[in-house]
Amino acid sequence: MEAEAADAPPGRVEAALSCFSFNQDCTSLAIGTKAGYKLFSLSSVEQLDQVHGSNEIPDVYIVERLFSSSLVVVVSHTKPRQMNVYHFKKGTEICNYSYSSNILSIRLNRQRLLVCLEESIYIHNIKDMKLLKTLLDIPSNPTGLCALSINHSNSYLAYPGSQTTGEIVLYDGNSLKTVCTIAAHEGTLAAITFNSSGSKLASASEKGTVIRVFSVPDGQKLYEFRRGMKRYVTISSLVFSMDSQFLCASSNTETVHIFKLEHPTDSRPEEPSTWSGYMGKMFMAATNYLPAQVSGMMNQDRAFATGRLNFSGQKNICTLSTIQKLPRLLVASSDGHLYIYNLDPQDGGECVLIKTHSLLSSGTTDENKENDLRPSVPPSYAATVARPSTSAASTVPGYSEDGGALRGEVIPEHEFATGPVCLDDENEFPPIILCRGSQKGKTKQS
Repeated sequence: MEAEAADAPPGRVEAALSCFSFNQDCTSLAIGTKAGYKLFSLSSVEQLDQVHGSNEIPDVYIVERLFSSSLVVVVSHTKPRQMNVYHFKKGTEICNYSYSSNILSIRLNRQRLLVCLEESIYIHNIKDMKLLKTLLDIPSNPTGLCALSINHSNSYLAYPGSQTTGEIVLYDGNSLKTVCTIAAHEGTLAAITFNSSGSKLASASEKGTVIRVFSVPDGQKLYEFRRGMKRYVTISSLVFSMDSQFLCASSNTETVHIFKLEHPTDSRPEEPSTWSGYMGKMFMAATNYLPAQVSGMMNQDRAFATGRLNFSGQKNICTLSTIQKLPRLLVASSDGHLYIYNLDPQDGGECVLIKTHSLLSSGTTDENKENDLRPSVPPSYAATVARPSTSAASTVPGYSEDGGALRGEVIPEHEFATGPVCLDDENEFPPIILCRGSQKGKTKQS
């Protein structure tokens, strides 16, 4: 662990990172610092490879990478109302937009890019960065809490529907229509997240004692987990595993909780009946005859597995990922470290810490080492050799040599491949360059 700053209170480590985020499929980690930002590949346990780093924009407080592509979105404290979108492999700017107030969060998938302000959400088409819709007059959302499903077939958006209760608005980012409202918690929301297919939505309130999972798009409650009643906590991150079998939650405490999404009656027909399985069926049958409040308690589960941190009170985020063919728990902390644990997917229990990486001094920059370990998937564009970068100022009339449009132009819709755009392939997602836009008054009200 790093030494404490000289002016920091005793027992407290000064935050080395201003922001950090895992990408949509948990294969990459982005961090922001006062000096700029860095991107890391998460393909190995022993070695943390830096994919890219930039000091061109200082004091970064939002950095989001789109899967394993070269598209990265950055927001700086020096210009908190401006979103900058880059093709980092070529060193070119795709576009930038300015908004009416400070940007609080950004979410993106292969179809949509969301910019969340305190009282509005802007929905852009990621293929050409056009503004499709503005959700105005949403309840005050000072933390920029929102979630976007990563499945290309739905693009669901979730955001708080109330300042005083845990109401969630579910919105369809493709049809641009509200789907439903979910009464998730009595208290205000602290965390919301979709699973990889966009079929489930998990949430936690500011109390942090109960985590609930709902079906999408109908909003029916599927699971309810208790992380403990001894004390209220602040949930800092909530994430599903890519296969949707597990749900992970980290907080301001020293414990990371992992829940398994299964019902007590879930068992394979060929497996022999067990005492716990028998009791589970008895409990489920009993719920049909008990009041809803009592039966709800009987359906609640505690953590399947836990990860122990050697600190508490620091901002952190967690994720569940498969690295080198084994399930891992990853926790990134504001003190500038990444902790990697082994997770036993069968028996659960306490996860074993196997590696700690420094995010500020670890790893050599090697843009060719970012490989997807799944053999059936071809190497991503980010794993190829970088071509010479070009700037917008050096382009000539017409399309640039990168296959993009010049500033002020938009690539026609027919120029894109039909179906989901593969952003890992520069031939299908050229680095378009649009004019600098301002979202002041250029809105479509919901």
